[in-house]
Amino acid sequence: MGGVNPAGRTSGHQAFRRTVLDALSEDDQARTLLGLAAMMRLASGQEDGSWKDAMGQPLDAASIVAQTRQQVLDHTLIRRIEDPRFNDEGLPANRRASLALDSPLIFRIRRRQLPDDLPPTWQVRELDRHTLEVTVPAGHMDVMLPETRQAQVRAAGQLPSGFEPSTLYRSVHHPRGLSMAIFAASDCLGDSGLSWDSLRDRLDPDAVAVYAGNSIGQLDDEGWGGLLKSFVSGNRATSKQMPLGYGQMPADFLNAYVLGSVGGTGAALGACASFLYNLRLGVDDIQAGRRRVVMVGTADAPVTPEIIEGFRAMGALADDDSLKALDALELLTDADYQRACRPFARNCGFTIAESSQFVMLMDDSLALEVGAEILGSVPAVFVNADGWKRSISAPGIGNYITLGKAAAFVRDMLGERALRERTFLHAHGTSTPKNRVTESHVFDLVARAYGIHDWPVVAVKAYVGHSQGSAAGDQMASALGSFAHGLLPGIATLDAVADDVHAEHLRLSRDPLRFAADAAFINAKGFGGNNATGVVLSPGVTERLLVQRHGETAVAAWQARREATREAAADYRRRADLGRFQARYRFGEGVLEGPELEVSDTCIRIPGYARPVSLAVDNPFGRLED
Repeated sequence: MGGVNPAGRTSGHQAFRRTVLDALSEDDQARTLLGLAAMMRLASGQEDGSWKDAMGQPLDAASIVAQTRQQVLDHTLIRRIEDPRFNDEGLPANRRASLALDSPLIFRIRRRQLPDDLPPTWQVRELDRHTLEVTVPAGHMDVMLPETRQAQVRAAGQLPSGFEPSTLYRSVHHPRGLSMAIFAASDCLGDSGLSWDSLRDRLDPDAVAVYAGNSIGQLDDEGWGGLLKSFVSGNRATSKQMPLGYGQMPADFLNAYVLGSVGGTGAALGACASFLYNLRLGVDDIQAGRRRVVMVGTADAPVTPEIIEGFRAMGALADDDSLKALDALELLTDADYQRACRPFARNCGFTIAESSQFVMLMDDSLALEVGAEILGSVPAVFVNADGWKRSISAPGIGNYITLGKAAAFVRDMLGERALRERTFLHAHGTSTPKNRVTESHVFDLVARAYGIHDWPVVAVKAYVGHSQGSAAGDQMASALGSFAHGLLPGIATLDAVADDVHAEHLRLSRDPLRFAADAAFINAKGFGGNNATGVVLSPGVTERLLVQRHGETAVAAWQARREATREAAADYRRRADLGRFQARYRFGEGVLEGPELEVSDTCIRIPGYARPVSLAVDNPFGRLED
């Protein structure tokens, strides 16, 4: 797995450790804080293990931790938006106005700035080659007056301050989400401990797939955001804004610049359930034998004035006025913004966030063969719609079906006791009043149906916010961290469970919980009725299933091969903890356009790929005689 969100880097469970920091040992706390300080460019680690502070002065690791601890804590997770436009500078805008001119208005303007089509009453006189004088007669004149507006929403889950993924490779004005995807996929490959080129050479190129996207495309200025406002803002559209804005572009970037894949590709967009939709595509491909390795992920960067205003206008976001009213405050401090997201407590809306998360799926035989590190396994993802609705954005009934089927699946696979005592829920947990009621009712009703008492509920958005299509990816990464550390993050902003939450069969805790889990349920409730629940099994359970399927000898041989993988992964994570990131980005390498291929009626040979693409296909429909 790999990625980045407001809690930090995904590989090595760094981001997870940030969400349970106080429950960790002193050594693990120091390691987490040190890695984040390096990521945020507050310090830099050297290959010999020594450290320097931001000014380049040598310091030991303990001093770096002590010096940067508060800054790391204050500038990770949810916090006041750091973009100056959301604070004193103000959001740039225009206001329509009609000017009543009592006398003619005369102004000078550069020739190239004058519009091509002018009102017929305007008079234009040339002063020189570059300058014109314009006279507007008395009367009414419609204009747009530039202004700045005070942001009404100032809290968001932002990547750790100082970390800019676009600086790690030749980004050439890529939208932020795509730069995050490049980093996240590179982090995933590094965390795997496997050489991607060697892994690809073992396979038919068509045995690889990438399913990755986001929920609303790239809407910052480098993508569709800049394109859509180019006319009214007076800027020119660029040749990159249109193609780079598409929602499937994270998959396209991986194929073209990270993996060099010619296998399956695509993106399933399902609002807040998009990560799970793409995960299901990968799981289905592997179960059907169509692919052997699938990269699944999302990348969302929606912390922009326009997207935030859109959600605010819906009444979906926790804006400043609502937060003040919630706590009867006159002013909001930095600490108040850090508590903006309060799943299952008294709350007033979700907190928007940015994130990119990727996982590498592999069929079990190949995982054993290459000595892969197994962080867990995904046997099923269930998706259901809501049926008839009044409001397209309101919750409905589909989530009862997805979680009910997921619980039945785990009971059948692991047994009644495992379901009741060794599973936990990773809630969508958006921090809206609607969600706290409807999702808790889903959980409570399903728990009652299966005889579950005190079902632990995790709501990681309390820390990292709502990253839209990447939300379930944040939940997945957190669940894998819980398996590795035996800890469930508490809901830190849960001062008290709201009165209308259905919690008779649930365990909602503010503090981290020691818990040995066999499985986790990753839950998503997206706008429009996009409900999904993914089942994730722990590494221990997965290994028991592998022994059952492949035998103890095969698993022992895998464990021996895994040692080299673990060493390579540990070396990657050591360098990453020093702030030495290596984004994998291969622009213009090995480009092929067709004439280089060798095509027969049984296979296609591609230069640079060790194995040919087989043209053997399954035909389940029978044959007609000639």
